[in-house]
Amino acid sequence: DICCGSEVCKERKDEAPVLQEDACIESNLCSYPHYLIPDTNVIDILEDPLIRNVIILQTVLQEVRHRSAPAYKRIKDAIHEKEKHFYTFTNEHHRETFIEREPGESANDRNDRAIRVAAKWYADHLAKKTNGGSLKVVLLTDDRANKEKAEQYGLIVYRCEEYIKSLIGNPELVDRLALQPDDQNEITGSKLLFPEHLPLSRIQSGIKNGVLLQGTFHANRDNYLEGTVFINREGEDINEVLLQGLQNLNRAVHQDVVAVELFPKERWVAPSSVVLQDDSPNDEDSEEDETENKRVVKSENVLKPTGRVVGIIKRNWRPYCGMLSQSMIKEATRHLFTPADRRIPRIRIETRQAANLAGQRIMVAIDGWPKNSRYPNGHFVKNLGTAGDKDTETEVLLLEHDVPHLPFSPAVLSFLPKMPWSITEEDLKVRADLRHLGVCSVDPPGCTDIDDALHCRELENGNLEVGVHIADVSHFIRPGNALDQEAASRGTTVYLCGKRIDMVPELLSSNLCSLRSNVERLAFSCIWEMNHNAEIIKTHFTKSVINSKVSLTLSSPEVRFHMDSETHDPIDLQTKELKETNSMVEEFMLLANISVAQKIYDEFSECALLRKHPSPPPSNYDILIKAAKSRDLNIHIDSAKALADSLNNATVENFPYFNTLLRILATLCMMQAVYFCSGMDSDFHHYGLASPIYTHFTSPIRRASVAFHTQLFFKNKGIINEEGFILFVRKNAIIILIPKFGMEGAVFFDNKDKPSPHLIFDSEGPTLKVEEHTFRMFDKVKVTISLDASNIQHQRIRMALIEPVIPGVSVPVPESEPEAKKPKLDC
Repeated sequence: DICCGSEVCKERKDEAPVLQEDACIESNLCSYPHYLIPDTNVIDILEDPLIRNVIILQTVLQEVRHRSAPAYKRIKDAIHEKEKHFYTFTNEHHRETFIEREPGESANDRNDRAIRVAAKWYADHLAKKTNGGSLKVVLLTDDRANKEKAEQYGLIVYRCEEYIKSLIGNPELVDRLALQPDDQNEITGSKLLFPEHLPLSRIQSGIKNGVLLQGTFHANRDNYLEGTVFINREGEDINEVLLQGLQNLNRAVHQDVVAVELFPKERWVAPSSVVLQDDSPNDEDSEEDETENKRVVKSENVLKPTGRVVGIIKRNWRPYCGMLSQSMIKEATRHLFTPADRRIPRIRIETRQAANLAGQRIMVAIDGWPKNSRYPNGHFVKNLGTAGDKDTETEVLLLEHDVPHLPFSPAVLSFLPKMPWSITEEDLKVRADLRHLGVCSVDPPGCTDIDDALHCRELENGNLEVGVHIADVSHFIRPGNALDQEAASRGTTVYLCGKRIDMVPELLSSNLCSLRSNVERLAFSCIWEMNHNAEIIKTHFTKSVINSKVSLTLSSPEVRFHMDSETHDPIDLQTKELKETNSMVEEFMLLANISVAQKIYDEFSECALLRKHPSPPPSNYDILIKAAKSRDLNIHIDSAKALADSLNNATVENFPYFNTLLRILATLCMMQAVYFCSGMDSDFHHYGLASPIYTHFTSPIRRASVAFHTQLFFKNKGIINEEGFILFVRKNAIIILIPKFGMEGAVFFDNKDKPSPHLIFDSEGPTLKVEEHTFRMFDKVKVTISLDASNIQHQRIRMALIEPVIPGVSVPVPESEPEAKKPKLDC
């Protein structure tokens, strides 16, 4: 009784049809109305507005989901677009299309057969409903064997490229075709540039025998010839392996799961101190000159376990945003694509619309990386808009950080409560009535999604009662429905400058689940009794009803932009002041998270969702210890408490900003905090908070877009002179922190356009001697700041040294330009 989804079928009255009866696409091959049934390998073309009336089989959807989460999300988004008329047919649950796997048949062959059976059923079903009319089904596949068997079945079947090239008046859609292995070999040279990857069977036995290590590859953002593999398995003596040079990186792409071979200790090296970008304009396949990455290491204590990639276990490729670098050859169709994320290598694509894509942000997918190609091969996915445009750059930001941001679908919105809504007597029977308490919220100005509130009162016994109240979103969301699934996929609310991407629809986030003042709201409360030394005597948790008495404002310690009232471009920028109120709110939220973590672990010891922060390896703190020692201070790293005490005592006379710099450096030494299930780990410790257990009971949020708005600000400002401090010393640059703007930038000393000054780098200091001046960490400098827009793909904040004055290196102090007064809006 599963519906076919077509308007020509009148059997089901309870479900609105999706597929149109007049399903016409202008094609030289298919002049008749037809529905498309794609197999798993041809999904990239489906997002184009031209492609409509598509039957997505359950078998295909499951295969895509297994292969690539981003691809699965894109196809689900396309299904939700009503005007595309995509229909999901659950062929695995339909009596006439479900098939069993035959003895000796591979899972892939079984799925191909399931696709053919479903396509044949649709062809016969539609012919019956239209009395042999002109409405047909067209199967698209790039699998040669599947195509031959489908033709023997009597089906209309085409290769994807064959069908797409037949479409009239839409040549750019050809660029979306994924390159097949034969095509990839045609566009690369015959010279082997990389070692062969080991087959999976040898990789598995090597890992089992301890000859190879498995881990996740992280490319170095500042040096394209370097990366690190973080070892995934517990109990290994080595938890990260350094890779240097293209041959040793061996075609690994950021976030791939790889197999690595560890070199003997005499071949271990230290991380490079060079800032090196792959900005060469040519796209020739050649071995890279890696002499830039070589250097003498003066001390063995900075050597890292070093190795090479010998195989790929799992590719974690996704569509990448970036820009096209047009070939210098006129009429060429092969061009290099430069991703916005510097950790991703450039990608070679074929396109006939390079002139139209100049200056545009586009998306590209990788198809493969042959061993005889300097770059991976890929194909065009879609055009995002003009580079530098605010809306386009915001879209890039969201896509690159994998932030779901489409409007909530009608299916999701259908599960919202009907308005007007109010708390019922039934609600009050099962909740603590806390409406009499002096509850208040503390949030930034203009905040509408108030998800937490506080109260504190003195008890008769002289102790204090303190409560944290979190908006009870779970009251409005039933497990497993479309609203729950969408909120789960979004995970958090994301804040941009001047924009917010909600986790749940606005009716909940800014109204019914916002703990606004003077309205009754449902909450989940964590309440402590504590003495005046903040020692907890007892804790209890309850679902509650509260009535916040006041919504206070608060300033938070991020960058603040003042926006132009007309253009909404930033016209002023400053760091926000940290208030004691910030610390008060933060301390109570942390305490609530710790208390809830302990409670859920006590109740659900095997499946509590917790968050831990691993202790960094001692070597991570080398740079921090060196920086402190340069000012005759000692940093103790035996425990988080010892580190905190050391930082509290680390002050330098007449240098008030020194302690802040040291704390920034300490933060950069830390590991990444992760979520985990209590039954799958034994180490719960949160190093950064010095807590034995932790979770996120309060709502986590994500921030992005500050860097882009900072660029917009400097684009409008011209050149600015500011004081800063050296945060890091590199072999060819110094990294500078500008306190006024809370931003970092680099001053490079190896300029391609003029002779480089004499440089001596000492990794022990670390120090960098430029001509006769020696730079050390935390030295005070004065620089010019401007936006370098010469590379529109990677516009960057450029700094040039003013002081100290080094002949031939420093620049003269530029005169500031007067600005017209403009009205401001805080952001």
